[in-house]
Amino acid sequence: MSLHQDTTFVARLSGPDPTPPSPAGSGPGLVHLPTGAADTGAARRRRLPRGTARLGGILLFFGLWEIAALVGWLKPQDLAAPSVIFTTGIDMLRSGALESAIWVSLQRVLWGLVIGVPVGLALALAAGLTRTGENLIDGNVQMLRFVPVIGLESLFILWLGVGETAKVSLIVLGVTFPVYINVFTAIRSMDPGLHELADVVGLSRSERIRRIVLPGVLPAFFMGLRIAVAVAWLILVFVEQINASNGLGYLIIQAQTFFESSVIVVALVTYALMGLVSEGLVRLAERRVLRWQPGR
Repeated sequence: MSLHQDTTFVARLSGPDPTPPSPAGSGPGLVHLPTGAADTGAARRRRLPRGTARLGGILLFFGLWEIAALVGWLKPQDLAAPSVIFTTGIDMLRSGALESAIWVSLQRVLWGLVIGVPVGLALALAAGLTRTGENLIDGNVQMLRFVPVIGLESLFILWLGVGETAKVSLIVLGVTFPVYINVFTAIRSMDPGLHELADVVGLSRSERIRRIVLPGVLPAFFMGLRIAVAVAWLILVFVEQINASNGLGYLIIQAQTFFESSVIVVALVTYALMGLVSEGLVRLAERRVLRWQPGR
């Protein structure tokens, strides 16, 4: 009798296998989840996405706001209903009043950033790279940054008048400080080993700044730039109410005079949206420039 026949004969004598056949697709070593876990997974799949849930919360807020205005809990002169605010914004866009105000305000912010950011960067490099620069610059900047920019309004008006120069100068001053602080701190906290490596390689001072210092402070610079953009829009809300004849702040002053709360809210929402767009552009530039950083 062959080996195969012996095996078959023994299998017949042992009788049928008491273990029931495994279901299709299963086998030894496979773990079957209990019904409760499967139900939990299905519930998670049925749950709304996080973005949709957050949008629902926002819609609920505006819905309650609309109801409060309709039933008379909110007076129109105190706070208009969202529907009225939306209609007012559409009317202002069609008339060109909002578009003109946005353009004027945007120019002020851009001028403040174009002047203030390079000034803050230059001061930080001068103070961070030389001991003499630190002695001459850092103490004065640290002192001035604790003086409220809004408190300097009177002096700027005395020196520069009530025109555009005073408004832009206040924005420039507010923008300079976050750029300076972040870049100066980054220079002072750089790894000393990098400078030792530059000495070993024999880099000149200009090459050291171009190849080591500037790439090393780029993350801190973009952080300061993001803060500077936010500061610029915050200061703009104030400076545009100084003898303004145009801009979003001018719309707010005019609306305050005539108790038009809907126009005020439209201008404030526009400030917020412009700030978010500016922040998004800076983040986009940061991701493109700092692609070499891990996690970018």
